[in-house]
Amino acid sequence: MFVLKLIVRNSMRHRLRTLLTVAGLTIAVVAYGLLQTVIDAWHAGAQAASSTRLVTRNAISLVFPMPLSYEARIRAVEGVTTVARANWFGGIYQEPKKFFAQFAISANYLDLYPEFVLPDAQRQAWLRDRKGCLVGRQLARDYGFKVGDVLPLRGTIFPGTWEFVIRGIFDGSDETKITRQMMFHWDYLNETVRKVSKTRADQVGIYIVGVTTPESAPGVARAIDATFRNSLAETLTETEQAFQLGFVAMSNEIIAAIRLVSYVVIVIIMAVMANTMAMSARERVAEYATLKTLGFGPGFITLLVFGESAAICALGAGLAIGVMPQVAAVFKHVAGTYFPVFEVSGLTLALQALCAAIVAIAAAIVPAWRAARVRIVEGLRAIG
Repeated sequence: MFVLKLIVRNSMRHRLRTLLTVAGLTIAVVAYGLLQTVIDAWHAGAQAASSTRLVTRNAISLVFPMPLSYEARIRAVEGVTTVARANWFGGIYQEPKKFFAQFAISANYLDLYPEFVLPDAQRQAWLRDRKGCLVGRQLARDYGFKVGDVLPLRGTIFPGTWEFVIRGIFDGSDETKITRQMMFHWDYLNETVRKVSKTRADQVGIYIVGVTTPESAPGVARAIDATFRNSLAETLTETEQAFQLGFVAMSNEIIAAIRLVSYVVIVIIMAVMANTMAMSARERVAEYATLKTLGFGPGFITLLVFGESAAICALGAGLAIGVMPQVAAVFKHVAGTYFPVFEVSGLTLALQALCAAIVAIAAAIVPAWRAARVRIVEGLRAIG
């Protein structure tokens, strides 16, 4: 108890310096947590992927479609339960800055995505309306969409002005599910394209394939690709997570830069904390010599230095972790639609605490070593 009281008093002896150090540490730990959460948000789509869904695409590139006739042959592969179609639409709503994902999907697409929760009445209304579409809750909240609204899009890949009627708004099964997309009937897209260009009709961007068990996925993927080997449109089949990570990989340099910045932030605050502890230890040389005179050994003095460093870092990290949810909520609001899912994970909070602990230890090593080596005669002779 005596040691703890002494550590607290030492920590608050120079209150302004301590408060500034705590403030700097709090800001650094919050910044580190935000950067880690940004990285998590980047991987949110891949983390939410199902292990029982495969994605089949053209082996050359996503830009090249596959024939509609592939669907029946994929369905015939052993281990396949469901095959759904999807095409990227890429339309513009009002202006290019208001971007959101749009997919033309087959009627059974939602059967493969139980995490998208849609009332049965709304699903039936969508199935009955050729021009009907579904929008996610996050998208509806961002733009104020309601059931019954007309949603106009200006086509880019598929030219022309397209109008859809919102027949349903689907939710995610939990907060980690991204619902910032719009979906409409693949048959409607195909029929409209056929009127303009028959050669572009009956073409599918990707097939989403449901499999019986996660263990069967690799074998099913190989069987599908073997079916279309040496054809005009060879396929590449991979798990949904691998498919999503392929998009994330395109931003690897950005993610690496964010990670580097997060580590630099910790190194900077470590230097600041080390300077604070060095100043504190230097000012107390005479006190350490007095303690040695009274019979306290180097271990006790080392404990005082490490304890003061730990107390300051614990206060800064505690404040940072306490305000993280509020700071993340503000960041998400400012970022707008860039991060549909922006939740601070338990792992991020643990990493923040770990970083604070590392800073506390690293900043105190040299000052504690010097304080423990103080000679009584020299220490009592020291001034300031």
